[in-house]
Amino acid sequence: MTFADLDPPARLLMGPGPVNAHPRVLRAMATPLLGQFDPEFTAYMNETMALYRLVFQTENRWTFLVDGTARAGIEAALVSLLEPGDKLLVANIGRFGGLLEEIGERCGAEVATVAAPWGEVLTAAQIEAALAAHKPKLFACVHGDTSTTMAQPLEGVGEACRRHGALFYVDATATLGGMDVPVDRWGADIVTAGLQKCLGGPSGSAPITISDRAAEVIAGRRHVERGLAQATGNGRRIASNYFDLAMLMDYWSETRLNHHTEAASMLYAARECARVVVEEGFPARFARHAGCGAAMAAGLSAMGLMLYGDGAHRMSNVTGAFIPEGVDGEAVRGRMRRDYSIEIGTSFGPLHGKIWRIGAMGYNAMRPAVLTTLAALEACLRAEGFAARSGVEAARAALQAGGVG
Repeated sequence: MTFADLDPPARLLMGPGPVNAHPRVLRAMATPLLGQFDPEFTAYMNETMALYRLVFQTENRWTFLVDGTARAGIEAALVSLLEPGDKLLVANIGRFGGLLEEIGERCGAEVATVAAPWGEVLTAAQIEAALAAHKPKLFACVHGDTSTTMAQPLEGVGEACRRHGALFYVDATATLGGMDVPVDRWGADIVTAGLQKCLGGPSGSAPITISDRAAEVIAGRRHVERGLAQATGNGRRIASNYFDLAMLMDYWSETRLNHHTEAASMLYAARECARVVVEEGFPARFARHAGCGAAMAAGLSAMGLMLYGDGAHRMSNVTGAFIPEGVDGEAVRGRMRRDYSIEIGTSFGPLHGKIWRIGAMGYNAMRPAVLTTLAALEACLRAEGFAARSGVEAARAALQAGGVG
């Protein structure tokens, strides 16, 4: 039996993530490997920490990478903070709020929920009332839930958490690098993300930042792995070895605890993702994502499609559109792939088969990608019997208004 060389089709990935990686990131991943304790490599680790402090807009010392997909960062945050019997309050505005609930339950926490209907977000008053009622150890929420394309407002939530004695965790997987994620201004205690969306990299590394307040709680559960030192520890041992943030903090510190073999190529990718963000600058980057999102929304509407969700709180990088009545949504997605090599997303749960989710983020948040996707979708809809109007001119006007070249 023989196996051919890898030769995947050149897709334009315009779903809710992953997206096409920036060419600079792909080049960085081809950089020669080094040993994890080589001084050159540990210098790259230190540079990566410094870069992500800028990306997260934080002064947090503990800002580094968790090896694994974005979910690795989520699980590391929750398993390292929550002990059996702890109270967790989750803001649930979609599928990924449900994920936070499930991981909390797996940690043995007592999980309470404050929820909004899919397509809506929670008000500050609703969150504060839930904090007052449940008095949780940890409040956890998703900033941008791609399942519903909604972005939860988080201004003032950190102050509310402190008033009620709660730590504050944010899953910013889908927004970091494309929407404003001001960690210190929010007063967030732990924020995690992934590379495969607005940061424009491959899935497989989870940036994380941890406040001193949260780090103190984690340090209270610090145990050294058997075989590395005489058994020591305090507090209840964190349930996961791989996602033990106390040991990972030692690994990324001057201690250089021999916890695991760092995923060197993914560190190179994450470092380059951050360099690209910092070089572009936040105002330009956020405006580019907002402009492309507005153009996508304008084009879809002009085409005759109805947009999904609360328009005041849509993510700038993912837009939901209802599948027209009588149109086979999967047939359209199949045509997009076969005829134009473009991928757009379906959805989950109560929205499965009802909406498409179309992204414009990271390296793909640019004029040609938006206009090409809209033109292809129009053609595919017509081929499936829907009399789509052109959305390209409306999108082009929106791009011009948003200053997106």
